[in-house]
Amino acid sequence: MSDTAIETTHLRKVFGSNAAVEDLSLDVYCGEVFGFLGPNGAGKSTSIKMLLGLVKPTSGEARLLGKPVGDVSTRRRVGFLPEHFRFHEWLTGAEFLDLHGQLLGIEPAVLHARRDALLDRVGLAEHHDKRIGDYSKGMLQRVGLAQALLNEPDLVFLDEPTSGLDPVGRRLVRDIIGEQRDRGATVFLNSHLLGEVEVTCDRVAFINYGRVLEVRELGRETADEITVSVKARNLNGNVLTSLRAWADGIRINGEHLTFNVAGEDILPEVLRHLAAHDVDVYSFTPKRLSLEEQFVRIVGTEGGL
Repeated sequence: MSDTAIETTHLRKVFGSNAAVEDLSLDVYCGEVFGFLGPNGAGKSTSIKMLLGLVKPTSGEARLLGKPVGDVSTRRRVGFLPEHFRFHEWLTGAEFLDLHGQLLGIEPAVLHARRDALLDRVGLAEHHDKRIGDYSKGMLQRVGLAQALLNEPDLVFLDEPTSGLDPVGRRLVRDIIGEQRDRGATVFLNSHLLGEVEVTCDRVAFINYGRVLEVRELGRETADEITVSVKARNLNGNVLTSLRAWADGIRINGEHLTFNVAGEDILPEVLRHLAAHDVDVYSFTPKRLSLEEQFVRIVGTEGGL
């Protein structure tokens, strides 16, 4: 069995003269939570639709759970919460999940047990017989998440799953995503809330213009880029020139020096280097780049999530 849940090779989608996705090559591993980040118009939604078989690629290849996209047996193992959904307003929450469970071919006894457990898990047990048309935006988001997990999927796509949720609701979704990873499922997450992505995902891909710009692993402190702020005297040109062996983005303003390094293991050597060149260091403050700062640096400032 393949250890990749999603594989894409030069995936491309053109609408008329517009390439919504130019060249998407990506591997998502089984059992990880993978973030999919990019500005508006970067091709995120079109990419997800191609992976789900809702939009046919113009060219390129994609595989889900080791099978070509569109394989019926594989689609039974996939869950999906779309960003823009229109649920059946005349159904109750329980009836809505029953309908989707029947479409999935889940046995009635198993379906009813899962339905009740999921409604309870997303905090809707007391509203199971309430019409979806009377649900709030947050309640709709929660019942949509329950629907995406109804078939206990091996791979679940969540497109803006915390939209419309308060901090308690966002924490609930974060916990549920963690539970899915713990049971071995793969979660493909598209969200504009970078703080949520940062504490939830194992890896993230930054995309723009339908291309993957960079894939980064989160949670590995030694691999993260760090910005260092230094207050010191005797910052001469020779020191700054030699500092480029470890750092980039070097900026100086009087006695204040800032620069970027690739990881914290470099910091002691940099500090020794400054002292060896008679630089009087008063403060030396490393700060790890947030995911938002990484996003701006990699993708740029045009557009938004």
